[in-house]
Order: sequence, then C-alpha cells, then structure tokens
Amino acid sequence: MRVLALDIGEVRIGIASSDATGTVASPVCVLPAREVLAGARTWRRVLEDFEPELLVCGLPHTMSGEEGPQAQHVREVASEVARSCGIPLEFEDERLSSVEAKRILRRQGLSERRMRGKVDMVAASLFLQTWLDAHKN
Repeated sequence: MRVLALDIGEVRIGIASSDATGTVASPVCVLPAREVLAGARTWRRVLEDFEPELLVCGLPHTMSGEEGPQAQHVREVASEVARSCGIPLEFEDERLSSVEAKRILRRQGLSERRMRGKVDMVAASLFLQTWLDAHKN
C-alpha cells in the first residue's frame, strides 16, 4: 500500500511517500500550502504520480505528549485535503521531526538557507517512516 505523508505548515506542505510495499519512506517535494488546498495542478500531479491509498499527516505534540497549539489547524487542513481528494486520513506524532530533519540536512552540508525548502519533506519522510514501522503486517 502506498502512503503519502503531509507535513502541514502555514506556508508550505512537505510531502513524502512510501514505496509501493509500504516499507520505506522517501521525501518527495514541498508545495505551497495554498496550492495543495486549492487542488492545483502541482498537487494533482503528486496524487497521480504516487496514487496513494492513505494520507498520514504529522500532528504537532508537545514534549509531554499532548497535542500542541497548532494541532487543531493541522487537523482542519488535513481533513479538508483528504476530503477533497477522497483518500482516508490518519495522523502521526511529528514531535521533533523538523529538528531531526535539520540535523540530517546539516550533516549533508546544507546551509540554513539551502535547507529551507527541504526540511518539511524530510520531516514528512521521518514521521512517515515511524508510521510505516508501527503498521508493519
């Protein structure tokens, strides 16, 4: 089963995908949030290219495990996106995924400026991999 992960932010949405077997997550791209919400061609192309059977969206949690202040916004946006494309939706704790994504990109030699557009898709791949590992058959 192919799964698409969304790291939903105010401005950008990072996208990652699993392989066809639902085993390995990989970063795909980052799109402006307004394009995803509007069902723009760029978003439709991602859906056509990957043909996901499920969306997994990162849900911000505090370090104590409670939903963070942005959680309600993420739930609303994710539900709207899932409803508009007719794909089931689940959530995964995205706690520290952006911090880890930045660490990975820094290790690859990227500056803060060059990693700006990549952090969200790498973070999406990290929490998607966590979700995939927890849902192995």
